[in-house]
Amino acid sequence: MRHDPLNDAISTIKNAERTGKSECMLKPATKLLVSVLHIFQENGYIGEYEVEGNRRGGSVRVKLIRHINDCGVIKPRFPVKNQDFIQWEKRYLPSRGFGLLVVTTPQGVMSHEEAKDKGIGGRLIAYAY
Repeated sequence: MRHDPLNDAISTIKNAERTGKSECMLKPATKLLVSVLHIFQENGYIGEYEVEGNRRGGSVRVKLIRHINDCGVIKPRFPVKNQDFIQWEKRYLPSRGFGLLVVTTPQGVMSHEEAKDKGIGGRLIAYAY
């Protein structure tokens, strides 16, 4: 029984990367999952992805490019202010400037670097490096 589709999807990506697969299928295709995949793709952690079927009942095919060392979901979804990103980088990332945190903000889902540039905070969703 699935309780957190985002966690299941990110775990599938991490396990497929570790076993050396070139692609993986993620179900169900939610808007949050597609937003997180877009952030991962923009930052060079995954290749192309394709949504198959409708969003709710469909799936996502992700091309893996072997650039992820580790990734995961942050639970609980901690609220973070703009000036507190350094504290959370120290907690979830191996070094400063290496990796990314995915944040949901009032302006949408984005990386922590983009949120810092815009001067807004939000809630932490996931990390990757």
